[in-house]
Amino acid sequence: MDRGTVESRLDTLVTENRFTIAVVFPTIGALLLVGSAEGWVPAPLSFEPTLILIGTAVMRLPLIAGVLPLLDRRGTLGVLGLTGYAYGIELIGVQTGLPYGEFWYLIDLGPMLFGNVPVGLPVFFLPLVLNSYLLVILLLGPRAESTSLRLAGTLALVLVMDLVLDPGAVGLGFWAYVDGGGYYGVPSINFLGWVLSGGISVWVFDKILARDLLIERLESCPFMLDDMVSFVILWGGINLHFGQWIPVALAALMGIGLLRTERFDFAVRPQLLNWGRRWR
Repeated sequence: MDRGTVESRLDTLVTENRFTIAVVFPTIGALLLVGSAEGWVPAPLSFEPTLILIGTAVMRLPLIAGVLPLLDRRGTLGVLGLTGYAYGIELIGVQTGLPYGEFWYLIDLGPMLFGNVPVGLPVFFLPLVLNSYLLVILLLGPRAESTSLRLAGTLALVLVMDLVLDPGAVGLGFWAYVDGGGYYGVPSINFLGWVLSGGISVWVFDKILARDLLIERLESCPFMLDDMVSFVILWGGINLHFGQWIPVALAALMGIGLLRTERFDFAVRPQLLNWGRRWR
């Protein structure tokens, strides 16, 4: 099967299941994760690492399908380089406490590399950066031609995403910081670490993705930011459960930004009908 066929089939799969992927999966995921943290989910399913990894991968499908046609040899090498970078900086962080602050994982987020770094880490981290990059380009419009504005806006949105994600993850018990922190148990050094790791990742994505082709793909591919919709639903819902109102407000602001792109009708009615037929 050639690459063009794979891309076409993946596009069709995502298009026909947008609502399920972008809304149903994160909703069920939030319920299972909160239920696991509260002891409501039985042991075989509570924080089941394979389910966490598979669920995350499914929610990433729209982004993968959207970006895949844009990855030439240079782009693929760039993504592989960022994958190695993500593993490296996380391993340093776990062992030294830099640049994110001293922390440790409390549960396995899928198979663990070297015993303390999730194998699925690039699937968790890199899409946060890429989703931010895509949304900023859409929201800036012609102003996205400014390199400094494009990169600064993306990095700011990456930090906002971490201000939503990290408190939710600490609340769930995914990981914990040794000395705690003033922002829902997250220390300020963590966000400085994200400036470093996020800044480098943003710069690499900006170099490896041809912006004219990326904008064309964004205009022709309505589901390209569905993964960020999943993020808002998943982590906004988790923070809502824990009463962490600043992350909830930030997730809501991200949702407003997404709505401004006017891309998210999901063809909800026919997909709901199809989803209902499957369960009859």
